[in-house]
Amino acid sequence: MASVLRAYMARMDSDHPEQALELLVPDFRFRIALPGRETTGWSKDDFADYLAGRNAVGRAHEILRHGSDGDLETVYGVVTESGKAVGSFLSAAVITPDGRMARYQSYFTTTYDLIDRSE
Repeated sequence: MASVLRAYMARMDSDHPEQALELLVPDFRFRIALPGRETTGWSKDDFADYLAGRNAVGRAHEILRHGSDGDLETVYGVVTESGKAVGSFLSAAVITPDGRMARYQSYFTTTYDLIDRSE
């Protein structure tokens, strides 16, 4: 099975992050925890609103580890901005049989790395 989270991250990092919406079911639920704030939504439309308010200039997700078990997929990696690592993330998604995300949870931190990374 192809990695839905890898495809999602690639679309989020592209010049057209709205293409990530194609990977979501209509009743998509999500929670994104960032330092100092969290965003939760209960639909694909809520995620579209999140995208509209997101400032992602020069940001990229570098996946260092990936795993899947049944319908659950996980990734761990670092976020870079303009080529410099600024933090790490741990994300998980429930994937439908047709390869779309039904649920998504992501935690981003600037103060802790689960896996040591070279600078």
